[in-house]
Amino acid sequence: MSLYKKLIREHLQSLKPYSSARDEYSGKEGVFLDANENPFGSVAGKDLNRYPDPYQWEIKEKLAKLKNCKPEHIFLGNGSDEAIDLLIKAICEPKRDNMIILPPTYGMYQVCADIQQVEVRKANLTGNYQPNLEEIAQNVDEHTKIIWICSPNNPTGNLIESYLIEKLLNQYPEVIIVIDEAYIDFAEQPSYINRLTEFENLVVMQTFSKAWGMAGLRVGMAFGQPELIAMLNKIKYPYNLNLQSQRIISEAIDNVEKKDAYVEKILKERLKLFKKLMELGIVRHIYPSDSNQLLVKFTDAKAIFNYLLDKKVIVRDRSNVVLCDDCLRISIGTQTENNRLIEELQAYN
Repeated sequence: MSLYKKLIREHLQSLKPYSSARDEYSGKEGVFLDANENPFGSVAGKDLNRYPDPYQWEIKEKLAKLKNCKPEHIFLGNGSDEAIDLLIKAICEPKRDNMIILPPTYGMYQVCADIQQVEVRKANLTGNYQPNLEEIAQNVDEHTKIIWICSPNNPTGNLIESYLIEKLLNQYPEVIIVIDEAYIDFAEQPSYINRLTEFENLVVMQTFSKAWGMAGLRVGMAFGQPELIAMLNKIKYPYNLNLQSQRIISEAIDNVEKKDAYVEKILKERLKLFKKLMELGIVRHIYPSDSNQLLVKFTDAKAIFNYLLDKKVIVRDRSNVVLCDDCLRISIGTQTENNRLIEELQAYN
């Protein structure tokens, strides 16, 4: 029996999904009288009157070449949050199964689980923000279905050590290990998408919101075994990625060099901002970052956060998050934005 035959919730395996008009005919040419669309056009004056491809095959074909995988390995969702939600929905039985998160980490893993009444067990990262394998082992039992690993991590910005990820993949072959690589474009480490053929229990998530600069579109990606991806497509809403988003994403993939140029600019600004922050007396420590953010420990994070807010310089207060005492998370901005931040912090200092 395959891993996903065991893991996917039993009632979903026999679920008959909704069949849309585009399931019955996926061609682009013809007289379309099957979906009750407005045949005359869109009130917005754009070509939006037809339903989009529910499985986004054109994008997946392009992505497969870019990511060195097969289209069948790819799920596209309304932000990575949809993939998080659907993975829990597909694998975890409410009020019975559990999943493990590694705080401090991305908050939506907890929120999606809480909505679906799935128990969340916490194994805090170590002092240098790496998985604590012993604490994870203490939390795993027969009902553990997913372990979430954010790498590079949010809010700390650091990569999770590869040897620790591989230990988890090997130690728990019947638990889904999800690696959330939302910030991987800013890191030197290659994506775990390249390891899908090695580990059946591996799922990788990425997004177009960060390096690609398209947070406003809300398009996320999940990469996994075809059997799991097919189930995510089975239980998602029929047209989860709108026509305009699909068109823009397709165009963006054809211009990957522009994304790379943005990454290069952000990394240069990150280094400059790091150096300027280190000169400030109110800065106690800056944690190493493989992302487009810096986690900075201040002498009094809350007071400095409120001061910056009053000056209309908005950063993220993480001082109440575990292992982030007196820390603010600062996204890397443009040179002008970063200079404004430093000017305000110098004035406070």
